[in-house]
Amino acid sequence: MKAAICVFPGTNRERDMALALEAVTGRKPALLWHRETALPTGLDLVVLPGGFSYGDYLRCGAMAAQSPVMAAVKDFAARGGHVLGVCNGFQMLTEAGLLPGALLRNASLRFLAMDCALRVERADTAFTRGYRQGATFRATMAHGDGNYFCDAETLARLEGERLVALRYEGANPNGSLNAIAGILSPNLRVMGLMPHPENAVDPLAGGTDGLPMFQGLAESLLAA
Repeated sequence: MKAAICVFPGTNRERDMALALEAVTGRKPALLWHRETALPTGLDLVVLPGGFSYGDYLRCGAMAAQSPVMAAVKDFAARGGHVLGVCNGFQMLTEAGLLPGALLRNASLRFLAMDCALRVERADTAFTRGYRQGATFRATMAHGDGNYFCDAETLARLEGERLVALRYEGANPNGSLNAIAGILSPNLRVMGLMPHPENAVDPLAGGTDGLPMFQGLAESLLAA
């Protein structure tokens, strides 16, 4: 699986994501600066990682969504490429129109740095095939604007078309509608989620609950 990670001013999770991808593929992903206008050839996956792009000024992810590299990411997605956005990357995906809705301030109006439990709503996608449907796993939250919101029509479509990939299990820490933690595009090739599975891929870092996401991605995209 050939992957690339886009890096913006203020991104701070690109190294964690690179280590997670390298752990399951044996190869280092490319790191692309936000001013790049083209993606490397032969990519299977593009990742928009977490952090605080442009210092979270204006709206989280809004400025990064206008970066030159995002035009190439949109073209890649339009051609059926797989795109994963985590935390700030999820915010970028909504700001760029690749996923619906918006990430608002947490209901508590506080930055949340904590573990959470996620429930897998569907396990038949490249992003979630490493888990059983209905299974729960642990991931780390680190965001101030992770409260997923959309209008009633969009919410009905997400639920009706089974485009909710992950929900918070038990407590809903940031107040997201229907406890939504991650959603998918209609073709199931773009996923955004707020918690960080890349921070749970090594026993020495506290556990491997996030590893199946990357293993499933590698297996799915290598098979394709």
